[in-house]
Amino acid sequence: RKAKGRQINYLFLFMRASGEQLSQITSLIEAGIIRPVLDRAFPFQATNEAMAYIETGRSKGKVVVKLR
Repeated sequence: RKAKGRQINYLFLFMRASGEQLSQITSLIEAGIIRPVLDRAFPFQATNEAMAYIETGRSKGKVVVKLR
């Protein structure tokens, strides 16, 4: 409602994971057409801190937990 009052358009997009879509996205990333935005990376031992950071709602991109 607030967006409509300010003449802002938005769209919700619901997707299902599929191998075909993931393959297309991979191709776009490899070609440099799209680039994922990385906010922060945490070591596996700091998974709880990563979750707490996500819950703040302040992340501006992907939050990664490194397994290696």
